[in-house]
Amino acid sequence: MAADDILCAEFMDWDLDTSTCNADGLKQEKQLSAPQRRCYSLCKRKSFSAFVASKRDDGREPGSPSWRCCGQSFERHSAFHKHAARTHHAEIGRLTQTTYENLLRRLEEEAEAQQPNEREADPADVLAWIPETAHFSEEQLRKGPGKVLLYYRYCLVEDPHVICAWQKALCEKLHLTGKVRLATEGINGTVGGTNTATRLYVDAMRAHPLFKMEEEDFKTSEGGAECFKDMTVGVYKEIVPMGMDPDVLSYQLAGVHLEPEEFHKEVQALLAKGDLANDTVLLDCRNFYESKIGQFTQCLAPSIRKFSYFPDYVDHNLDLFRDKKVLMYCTGGIRCERGSAYLRSKDVCKEVYQLKGGIHKYLERFPEGFYRGKLFVFDERYAISSNNDVISDCRYCGCPWDRYQLCSTEFCFQLVLSCPACRRDGRTACCPTCRAKGGASHRREECECTDGRPRIPRDA
Repeated sequence: MAADDILCAEFMDWDLDTSTCNADGLKQEKQLSAPQRRCYSLCKRKSFSAFVASKRDDGREPGSPSWRCCGQSFERHSAFHKHAARTHHAEIGRLTQTTYENLLRRLEEEAEAQQPNEREADPADVLAWIPETAHFSEEQLRKGPGKVLLYYRYCLVEDPHVICAWQKALCEKLHLTGKVRLATEGINGTVGGTNTATRLYVDAMRAHPLFKMEEEDFKTSEGGAECFKDMTVGVYKEIVPMGMDPDVLSYQLAGVHLEPEEFHKEVQALLAKGDLANDTVLLDCRNFYESKIGQFTQCLAPSIRKFSYFPDYVDHNLDLFRDKKVLMYCTGGIRCERGSAYLRSKDVCKEVYQLKGGIHKYLERFPEGFYRGKLFVFDERYAISSNNDVISDCRYCGCPWDRYQLCSTEFCFQLVLSCPACRRDGRTACCPTCRAKGGASHRREECECTDGRPRIPRDA
């Protein structure tokens, strides 16, 4: 091991000059999980070692190393390491952050490369299920009124990479945009295009013998290709990111599916009981920013930021569900499949039901039912509506407002509810921290919005 690698270990135990140190970087490290902190620590050690090596004075005789930095010469390792730690912490911090991000990216790429049954798709496997479009003009496929489709299908996909190649070719030919996730457990997608293009896509999906889909399996809303920036198709471990191995927690363990009419009656009965309804939980298993602008009346809406936090939320709040009947719902139904399976695996609930087709299908049948406000969607529209209720407020002035926009601070990516009047006054950031930064870039999601919210809330 090089001397720089050995001696930079001293840096790990020194107190840095935190008066000018990158506070965002320190906060970022504190918020990491234990395995992530170990990776970050490794990156910090390597970055410090690289910085030290870059300052070595190669003009000296072999065997008598020295370093030059800031117009000074350093003969001893410890003296230069102390100088680097106290004077160049910001530069080393940026190098650490870049190294850490590159490491995470590489690990993700390696994980993707290890997906099962990967092989180059046979053109015959792809072309056999591409519809003929010669009788449609390019204009019909590219321009005109359009739709956004939302769908999923759990089924055994022995070679998801072949289906991935087919989906890429299909969407390219129909000029669709959107996102499609594939795994050995099935397919999950949302795509936008013209009415003609989306019709052909539905027909192609229904014609493929693997998925056995029906017309009612597709949820539709007004939109088009402009609702997405591009088209992404990929193979993953799960078709909805829950962080649970599908081989360990299967969708086949899901709760009982209720048609919208049945679910409506259950909610009606729950509301009729009023304060006496202590034997049933109406559970929204979406993220907090989704339920903030629209939800079922009298629901439990966990303040979680990702669906992958849902299992931890259940574990931390088991008493909420003990001996209860649980009515679950989400946007289109897919999160309830695995979410209800996880809840049932805890063996604490009396019964677990889920809304078939999700809020999307419920609103088609009951646009003025018990779901009030907007339905959040994961595209450039952010939300669609079936009623005129506004259940959320402007982040700044408190007036009724439910139209999200991204925080104006570069790389923040938090969603902001800021009404037109407040936006005209320059209130376009998600929180005071981001507002103070202005247009300056900073690490994604490092602000008061995430720092002040518990990762896993305790509602029990």
